[in-house]
Amino acid sequence: MSTERTGPALSRVLDAVDVETYLVCSSAQEGREMARLLGRELNLGDVDVMFEEFDGYGVRVRLRAMVHKPAARYSWLGEAQEGGK
Repeated sequence: MSTERTGPALSRVLDAVDVETYLVCSSAQEGREMARLLGRELNLGDVDVMFEEFDGYGVRVRLRAMVHKPAARYSWLGEAQEGGK
């Protein structure tokens, strides 16, 4: 997920954005596939499925999209990060 074309709130996310939802599906595998598709449809890019629970009717899933990878250059640190302060 790129913060280059986003608003001020997303540029202040420290690491990731999580989305939790329930998807109607016939199996856990179909739920995982639909969850990853949902991430792409929401323009989150490649998402990780952090949690899934299939109950016979569908799956509750939690997706995680990384905004800043560990040790990334955080835009909200501004010039303090530039000078190593």
